[in-house]
Amino acid sequence: MTCTHAKAIHEVTPSAKGCEECLRIGSAWVHLRLCRTCGHVGCCDDSPHRHAQAHFRATGHPIIEGYDPPEGWCYIDEVEVNLPDQTPQVGPIPRFY
Repeated sequence: MTCTHAKAIHEVTPSAKGCEECLRIGSAWVHLRLCRTCGHVGCCDDSPHRHAQAHFRATGHPIIEGYDPPEGWCYIDEVEVNLPDQTPQVGPIPRFY
């Protein structure tokens, strides 16, 4: 299966230096995911709150970029996506686990 949502991939600026919601509530995360439609930074499905998937469910933005390791994923088609570029990060990517 291939992803049919390439038009949703945009060049974005990360909204935070960690999961936006976890930073707000003081929670830990495992890995970070970047929405390639709007730049929202959320935590992965292995994290306690799964904020990246919650963002997808609230907005319908289908494509995320994983920071570590770099990877693309489409929530709708449930497949890996080859991203045209990797979003530059400002400073080191924080890790909490």
